[in-house]
Amino acid sequence: MPQPEPASVTFVLGGVRSGKSRFAQQLAERVERVAFIATAERRDDAEMAAKIERHRSERPAHWITIEEPLLLAQAIQQSGKDRDVVLIDCLTLFASNLLEACGEDRAQQQLYIDELCSALRTAPCSVILVSNEVGSGVVPAYELGRRFRDLVGEINQRVASVADMVLLMVAGLPLPLKGAVPPEARV
Repeated sequence: MPQPEPASVTFVLGGVRSGKSRFAQQLAERVERVAFIATAERRDDAEMAAKIERHRSERPAHWITIEEPLLLAQAIQQSGKDRDVVLIDCLTLFASNLLEACGEDRAQQQLYIDELCSALRTAPCSVILVSNEVGSGVVPAYELGRRFRDLVGEINQRVASVADMVLLMVAGLPLPLKGAVPPEARV
């Protein structure tokens, strides 16, 4: 009898429209039982609503979707019990949600980040996370933009330190930063 693959954490980073979500989804499609955790919240934003619907239509119909803007640790532990993979898209919106929910309370933000990293270490299944790499652009002109950039950078560093594999997507190509790209996922 074949042994099940051990749980792993894969972190997929990239700029806007770099192919990171598509690549993460292709990694998750290698297994049958997938939970997709969406951090985007439906709001009165037609562009975001269209993006959410586009992403939803691109996912396999048998995947379960959980909309969770903040409590990622709990969502990983709960949904991962009967799934092979949990795919979280994306940590950039999670950072935005943290800024909105916690304001300038750094201790509260850290609590959510600590809980996420702890859940990744003890996840009952493999986890794939997606995030934007925002530190390569210009310095934002406004304080809130700089706080957002710094928070995303901190979350990315913390998650990368826990991850078994970290990939940077550039022009649809996965560049391994930590670990190796699985042979079946190479372009």
